[in-house]
Amino acid sequence: MGVKGLQSFLECCCPEACVTVNLRDMARQHSATSQREPTLVVDGLACLRHWYSCKDWVCGGQWREYMDVLKNWVEAFTSAGIRLVFFFDGVVEEQKREEWVKRRRRVNGDVSRMFRYIKAHGEQPGRELFCLPSGLSTFTCCALSSLGQEVFCSLREADYEIASYARQHSSMGILGQDTDFIIYDSAPYLSVAKLQISSMSTVLYDRQRLCQTIGLTVSQLPLLACLLGNDVVSMEKMQHIRKNAMEAYRKVGLASYSGAPQGQMVLAVAQLVKSLWRKEEMEAGNIPQSLNLSDPLRELIKKGMCYYLLPGKDSLQQDDLSACSSASAFEKYVSPQILKVCREKHVAGEGFMAYGVLCEGVIECSNTLEDEEDTELMPQALVYKPCRQKVYGVLLLLGHDGSTDDLPAIKEWFVYPGSPLKEPDMVHPVPISLPCDRPSLDLLWFGTGPEVSDLRLTSFLSILDCQEFSELKGAVEDSLLAALCLVTYIVLQVQTVSQEDVDAYLSQAVCLRLKSPRELQQVKLPFLSSRAVQLGSLYVRGLAHLLGANSASGCPLPSAALMPWHSFDGRLFHSKYLLAHGGTETSVLLDGDTSCLSMFLHLREKLIETCRKRGRILQSRPNAPSQSPTSAPGHRHTGGGEGWRRGGGAARGGGWRQRGDRHEHGNPGRQWGGGGQHFRPRHSSSYPEEGPENTSCSSKQSRGRSYHNRGRYQLAPRWSQPPAPGAEEQRNKRNDPRK
Repeated sequence: MGVKGLQSFLECCCPEACVTVNLRDMARQHSATSQREPTLVVDGLACLRHWYSCKDWVCGGQWREYMDVLKNWVEAFTSAGIRLVFFFDGVVEEQKREEWVKRRRRVNGDVSRMFRYIKAHGEQPGRELFCLPSGLSTFTCCALSSLGQEVFCSLREADYEIASYARQHSSMGILGQDTDFIIYDSAPYLSVAKLQISSMSTVLYDRQRLCQTIGLTVSQLPLLACLLGNDVVSMEKMQHIRKNAMEAYRKVGLASYSGAPQGQMVLAVAQLVKSLWRKEEMEAGNIPQSLNLSDPLRELIKKGMCYYLLPGKDSLQQDDLSACSSASAFEKYVSPQILKVCREKHVAGEGFMAYGVLCEGVIECSNTLEDEEDTELMPQALVYKPCRQKVYGVLLLLGHDGSTDDLPAIKEWFVYPGSPLKEPDMVHPVPISLPCDRPSLDLLWFGTGPEVSDLRLTSFLSILDCQEFSELKGAVEDSLLAALCLVTYIVLQVQTVSQEDVDAYLSQAVCLRLKSPRELQQVKLPFLSSRAVQLGSLYVRGLAHLLGANSASGCPLPSAALMPWHSFDGRLFHSKYLLAHGGTETSVLLDGDTSCLSMFLHLREKLIETCRKRGRILQSRPNAPSQSPTSAPGHRHTGGGEGWRRGGGAARGGGWRQRGDRHEHGNPGRQWGGGGQHFRPRHSSSYPEEGPENTSCSSKQSRGRSYHNRGRYQLAPRWSQPPAPGAEEQRNKRNDPRK
């Protein structure tokens, strides 16, 4: 992130620009000189790795412990007299899409290596393969708001809005980890990576001292950043400029500098900028004509330099190049009031998904912890695609005749195994059926009265195909109702989800209410299962989709009920998963608590009944873990190797990849085609398209050792179709972590 190589240059070659500061002292000095409350503007996305210090990160997130971390972090600044303002990325600007895709692909590589490690060793890898829990950014924004903090979700590039806010409000500093903040002529740039919360000290990167070292003015820094390479202007496109700069640097005898090669590069490019820049060009803010560039590259650098120009300063056609469009992508389908509220909720971090759909026509989702080698579990992007389509339908089709002939598709940039990310998936809205005659979105959002409240709940449940659960509103906690809706939706969409998986999901949601963060930290895991890791991430991504469905429906449930710290803990879920698949008694699974057991059985019965109505018969597929034959003595059991795949729980016939190869909008080059329409469920009165009749299983009975005593389900008979010849050998070869 930021300017390529500038961070290392600052720390290794320009130590005079790296000043250790005490934030308490800095706050007192700022208050004395400015007569204002000292405010620190925080780049939320850059802080996530700093904040998430919980032991487990692969299991889906230790959310209650994480909430305590955030609370303590905020209190440390509050006690120092520092006000915090948080910014989170709300959009990905198209000029940065290429860089966004590159980063997502790099993280995909880390995720793949992480899963190979788990399957080989049955434990979490070290921090060198650390990946943020799925959905961490989305829910951190909500968590900070619940702690009473001021939170903004950006309408354009977050770095720009952070620097703009800090400059306009004379903030004491910007806390982040991005060298773009030293290029902006804004508040001082403070490092979150160097932050010591116990002493409230960190490193300040001094903009003026950097300029003195490299011989430039602050106004010349944007051109330096573009020539070195940043998120707008890639390093590759400026490579010839830097090469020429290094040659000129050596010819004039300036290469006697003994520092690192990157240090020479920064100094050489700075020398080039200084030699090219005439006074009149500097004042006009133009790109020096003597910099020999083609017209496309000149326009690209213009955009790159405009990116650093803040409000109130002369700009290079700043208004024309602004990333914030005032026009909505679908303004003719919704009222101006809807657009206004949608924008306000987005900025406040409350309107998940709606702003991207109505105002941009684009939504994106970053990397999720899912195994690209697993052919049995669909990626979350495809699992929740039918849900998103119905959310789009609520936002765009309510109050209309339901025709989608002239309605543009939503562009989805979702990261999942098999997606090359060369272009977005084009996804069309799908209407939902409501009891009244085409109610408008304005009625759903702004109407009053019990009838409207019922309509909102019906809309929300229809998106998830769980209309029968309306009777549970008020009878169970809202967080448990949300959990039940989500698990039911997962079961209907993913045919390889078993009874044991449902037990794990529901038991941890029920038991979580009685556990403190300390108790959750003490949950013991003998080993990790790669499949449980995926199921944990799938659930958390589902909660984000519930936020979107709730927002689109006018918020029938309080947003707090959809937060993971109320219905999910990754470590607890993983524990319940291992117990359920090991054949543990139901009472033991519920920690011997009779009230928890009663609630669990009630929710499970509702789920089974709803699924049965849709032709989805839940099956018992206990995959009892076994010692991997390749494990060395002392190693933990594997969590996703052969021992898990041989237990009779795998769906035969090649898994979802072979079944889900239909494409929407004719994109045959994509292996899985964004899921197409193949995974879209029919209405509640019929079978899902990918129904149980297409999910054959081994005829071998493989129930856990205690399942005859549990007796809680009406068990469906095993499918008798045998696996294809050689399927077992092929699957074992594919799942070998050494391959």
